Amino acid sequence: MARISGNKGEWSELYTLLYLLAHGRLNAADCNLNVLPDVFFPILNIFREETEGSKVQYHLSSEYENQVSENCADKKVVIYLNEELLGCIPQSEIQSEVSYLYNSICSESGSFSLEKTEMFMEKMHCYKLKAPTREKADIVLQIHDINTGYTPICGFSIKSDLGSPPTLLNAGKTTNFVYAVNGLTKESAEKINGIDTRQKIIDRMNSICADGGTLVYSGMHNKTFRNNLVMLDSMLPQIMSAILLYSYTTGQKDCKDIVAKIEEQDPLQYGIKDIYAYKFKKFLCAIALGMMPATPWNGYDEANGGYIIVKKDGDVVAYHIYNRNSFEDYLLDNTCFERASTKKYDYAHIYENDGKMYINLNAQIRFI
Repeated sequence: MARISGNKGEWSELYTLLYLLAHGRLNAADCNLNVLPDVFFPILNIFREETEGSKVQYHLSSEYENQVSENCADKKVVIYLNEELLGCIPQSEIQSEVSYLYNSICSESGSFSLEKTEMFMEKMHCYKLKAPTREKADIVLQIHDINTGYTPICGFSIKSDLGSPPTLLNAGKTTNFVYAVNGLTKESAEKINGIDTRQKIIDRMNSICADGGTLVYSGMHNKTFRNNLVMLDSMLPQIMSAILLYSYTTGQKDCKDIVAKIEEQDPLQYGIKDIYAYKFKKFLCAIALGMMPATPWNGYDEANGGYIIVKKDGDVVAYHIYNRNSFEDYLLDNTCFERASTKKYDYAHIYENDGKMYINLNAQIRFI
């Protein structure tokens, strides 16, 4: 009886592991997810921490190794636990499971179990679907860098297009931006807070404007997130506040379209072409590869290898450090702002503090 269950995204992490083991290489992609035929990274090892202190190593080798039994084919995956040999599995056998798992993920919905795949996982000494939630990197690879000859160990985040679009920046009170509300009476603020329509957020924003109110960026709810943004760019909190405010006052959510409008308005008066797109793409990339709002960030990419994407057709491609520009373009082209629960995250209502009125606007970003 199956004991492991997960959604499409969680099963996709296991799918990525098996796919890469079966193919033995990581293909790079352009900004439209097309494979770059001449850019790829041979995989030497894949590492997984099944339990704390228990590291499973999947070693890919075309050479015959003395410690491996003679019934293993040349193209094989050799499995170690804490450097102790456990056995090996032919890549062809893994490829068969990859095909089955892909079809199963596509046909299932919600949270589901796959007994056949779970039995195969036991052969692979793999007992869970995904990396620990404390880690930004979903999979750790040792690749052969054909550009330098190095064999670095790199962490990658995984995004799957097989299920619902995942969030890039999760909502939380930590992602609230604070704006001073000027020009409103208390009576007007109470009336606006009482708006409870299906589109209450945009209706409240329109009412603030109609009643003569203006919003001016005041700060961020969470000091850690603010410091993380400043680490990336000293003016990024102000840039993000302008982008977020435009989204809320117009109802537009597509990141690329919003940034294009901010470029036209130039609220910080840079006078430099494409500067907002440049800085916003750096923010998206930082979030994708390591920055978390509530955790102090040192500027380093935790997913220091890059981003792996499971495409709808089952292909697995990656944006590595060498095609970071393509990755940033992909992020801008494929993300949008999303409205989370106003009650849960305490935003979109006017409140008073020290005799002044304020409103919080929440930032959540999802893949399209």
